[in-house]
Amino acid sequence: MKSLFLLPLFFTFFLLTTRAEIRFSEIRSDQRSTIPFDEFGFTHSGYLNLTVTDISLSTPGPDLSLVGFFLCTHESWLQVLEQLQENEIQCSLQSNYIKPIFTFDHLENPNPTYPTRHLNTSFKVSESNLFTLVFANCVPNLKVSMNVQSVMYNFNPKTKTYDYLSAGKTSLPLIYFVFFLVYLFLGAVWVYTLYKKRLSVHRIHFFMLAVMILKAFNLLFETEDKSYIKRTGSAHGWDVLFYIFSFLKGITLFTLIVLIGTGWSFLKPYLQDKEKKVLIVVIPLQVVSNVAQVVIDESGPYGENLYTWKQVFLVVDIICCCAVLFPIVWSIKKLREAARTDGKAAVNLMKLTLFRQYYVVVICYIYFTRVVVYALESITSYKYQWTGVVAAELATLGFYVFTGYNFRPKMHNPYLAIDDEEEEAAAEALKLDDEFEL
Repeated sequence: MKSLFLLPLFFTFFLLTTRAEIRFSEIRSDQRSTIPFDEFGFTHSGYLNLTVTDISLSTPGPDLSLVGFFLCTHESWLQVLEQLQENEIQCSLQSNYIKPIFTFDHLENPNPTYPTRHLNTSFKVSESNLFTLVFANCVPNLKVSMNVQSVMYNFNPKTKTYDYLSAGKTSLPLIYFVFFLVYLFLGAVWVYTLYKKRLSVHRIHFFMLAVMILKAFNLLFETEDKSYIKRTGSAHGWDVLFYIFSFLKGITLFTLIVLIGTGWSFLKPYLQDKEKKVLIVVIPLQVVSNVAQVVIDESGPYGENLYTWKQVFLVVDIICCCAVLFPIVWSIKKLREAARTDGKAAVNLMKLTLFRQYYVVVICYIYFTRVVVYALESITSYKYQWTGVVAAELATLGFYVFTGYNFRPKMHNPYLAIDDEEEEAAAEALKLDDEFEL
């Protein structure tokens, strides 16, 4: 089990070197007609620095004006495809809807016998939009090998600084830092609560503190990660720390949901075998999920095998989200059965109501962060890509606050605060409760 925790940590170090708007890609014997590399939200003072080295072509003497790089928006690409379908053009580089960067007929060493041919250019983008860097190869059966480094950034004329974050992401460092301060404050409040009510504190409450601390560190390292990318185009190792704490935060959060769902430490001091099996399933799946997330982030929006890794991440994430619901369902059923036999209807009704609320909130949290946030990111303009991050973080914050408040340590004994009328009313409510179905 310990090796499962260590696997993604080592994998993070060895996967890729940068998670930034400076990207390096290797193309080997590729004959695809179109290869998208990266996308970036430019302002009116954007720049693209493109360096292509070690260019090698499989066929000597082709028409190199049909091989090259260009920028285009999503809307203009649809126009290009329409032109190609109607035979108005034979190559996407011939379209008037693109912004050509350069073609291979401008190679410094046009003789194919030289394997070290290279191109280096800087291109100013004066149109504010979301552009995709694309390589086009319109020569049939031509295989191309090359190393490509793209550097995209926006220049701020007021501050005389360069911003390597896309236009819609430039405020992310501040957003993450604000949420870090919020979690830091909540952590201090939780520590004070644990100290004040230390006589009724259970092990689950210390585990909740650990989850909050990991979440705060995760946000801090994400702040540094995005801040360094914003200023220099490279994370300078902060992405490694972010991935490590993101993995730990994900593991502990799902584990916390399972433990609370089972009532561990505050309803019972142990886990049953089937509840342990849920953790045995969830933890390895979280390992796979985090590895898939690292690959997706490091590969960029058009990385090789990106679609496969996204499907892996989606399937694994759905399985984890469904698995953590089972312990809550089991606890609800146990409380309903106990209410009919132990004569403590009011107490069991209180617990049953709380677990039902938690069940609903977990479903809402999963649905919002997996579906609603994705839809929000899909429909909003590139200038407002930060809204998806804010929505996801607000939902997570709300879930943490709900969980902490409802499962906080309590000093009073609920058995002493219930009279006969409340007990009878609770018993009647439980009798009418049979129509509740999960």
